[in-house]
Amino acid sequence: MMLPTHALAGMALALPVAFVAPEYASVAFAAGFVGGVFPDLDLYVGHRKTLHYPVYFAALALPAGAIAALAPTATTVGLALFLLAAALHSVTDVFGGGLELRPWEATSDRAVYDHYNGQWIAPRRWVGYDGSPSDLLLSGVLAAPLVATVDGRLELLVLSGLGVAVAYATVRRVLPSIAEWLFGGVLGSLLPPSLLTRLPARYLPDGAQRTGVDR
Repeated sequence: MMLPTHALAGMALALPVAFVAPEYASVAFAAGFVGGVFPDLDLYVGHRKTLHYPVYFAALALPAGAIAALAPTATTVGLALFLLAAALHSVTDVFGGGLELRPWEATSDRAVYDHYNGQWIAPRRWVGYDGSPSDLLLSGVLAAPLVATVDGRLELLVLSGLGVAVAYATVRRVLPSIAEWLFGGVLGSLLPPSLLTRLPARYLPDGAQRTGVDR
């Protein structure tokens, strides 16, 4: 799933807090947003492996959530929502597409790496791929209750996330061709080899041969 969907899903996790403990609503929404985004910071460094922990994030989120419920403070609530959102992100990526450059072709058997079991989890493709129409629809569904609940900067954050989702979904199908043109041609001839080896191999037509690494 695309990053805006994960961010909105993380914020949606904070909706119960807004009704049960409104004094912690702002920190919960912010932590949910950050936690929903955090795993994808590994986009160019072992994507869906370096910062995606479907088992460990969930294992940490459960006690953190219990502590926040029993002893609510801005810190405990924020940490719980961060971990819950990061766990949700790591798990739900399994239900999208794989790691291939064109995930709608369904050629990859890798969705998320399970560090606990030491193996890749295969993509289920229930949501198609990141930026697919179903992914965009999910972003809209998640944004609706948030817009009805939050206001001010948080509302702007939700609407901005939805706007990014629309823009990304609109151009998603042409992005692979642009990436191949840039990194395999224009930038590929300008960038030093040491930098090219750090790019995901799927961006380069001969990337697998250059790096020997499937990222």
